[in-house]
Amino acid sequence: MGKKSKRYRAALEKQPANTLPLDEAVTALKSYDSTKFDQTVEIHMRLGVDPNQADQIIRGSLVLPHGIGKQQRVVVFAKGDAATAAQEAGADEVGQEDLAKKIKDGWTDFDVCIAAPDMMGLVGPLGRVLGPRGLMPSPRAGTVTPDVGKVVGEYKAGKVEFRNDKGGNVHAMVGKMSFEADKLVDNINAFIQFVDGLKPQTIKGTYVKGVAICATMSPSVRVTC
Repeated sequence: MGKKSKRYRAALEKQPANTLPLDEAVTALKSYDSTKFDQTVEIHMRLGVDPNQADQIIRGSLVLPHGIGKQQRVVVFAKGDAATAAQEAGADEVGQEDLAKKIKDGWTDFDVCIAAPDMMGLVGPLGRVLGPRGLMPSPRAGTVTPDVGKVVGEYKAGKVEFRNDKGGNVHAMVGKMSFEADKLVDNINAFIQFVDGLKPQTIKGTYVKGVAICATMSPSVRVTC
């Protein structure tokens, strides 16, 4: 493990030993803030799912009440009226074969990739590039859609997408340290409630086993489930 900075060690001394109610956890997290840049706030949820079971994959997307404090770069595969709608909604790049070639050649300087259903024949072969980076459009995540303009607008407004990792954990960005505490609480509550609503019927034991929030260069704070 690398050597921790003096600032980080000072923050560790403030780290609560026990779990805290969400509003207190956010207050504790914000007390760490001493960096010169606006840190990203993240949530990490440990779930009692078996990632090897297809019916226990936890994946989805939602628009947080107060956005995420970041302008997401969105690219769209569409043509005709759908392409026009995507452009009008603020997509950073809209294309077809030209965009596919650019990505196939290694360009992935974007946060979200959206595709109209009739574009999936073109997008499918890009899975080797987009898949490992979590950028592959998916109907389940809502990024394969006939209403590309609407979805572009949602991501520009602060929509987040997530999928559990191999350990059954879910991670997402939920705002910035500069957000007022009540807005962070709203965003985090919305995310937790959304994930809670995705509980698979096959789960017999505890579904949400642990919740923690942290920031880019700050220790975590455990939240009472």
